[in-house]
Amino acid sequence: MDWEKMKFGLLSATGGAIVLTVIGFNWGGWVTTGSAEAMAKEIAANAVAERLGSICLAQANRDLQKGQKISEMKGQDVWQRGRYIEKQSWAIMPGDEKADSKVADACAKYFTETDFIAREGDSIQIAR
Repeated sequence: MDWEKMKFGLLSATGGAIVLTVIGFNWGGWVTTGSAEAMAKEIAANAVAERLGSICLAQANRDLQKGQKISEMKGQDVWQRGRYIEKQSWAIMPGDEKADSKVADACAKYFTETDFIAREGDSIQIAR
């Protein structure tokens, strides 16, 4: 057995494995279990907030002063509208004590995207 050939083969295999790992994790889309779990939790939280945003919209429809409040909200910057909705308590879900900022942001998105809002009478509906 030729030690030099074996040494060259082992070093080449090790170098190839290192290069493959660097390329895979940086550009190949590989992720660790921890990263995948964190991404899955973030996606799930955003999906839940998006669905609860429609409940927030329904709660806004029940507010007797919603016309005035929506006019005030439309006068604010887009990034401030979620905080405004939190202050109006529209983003407080049944059973919760305080508003979730992601739900408030999703609700603000419904109000901001005029393409998705159709006004019928005195209530605001999400056009799907």
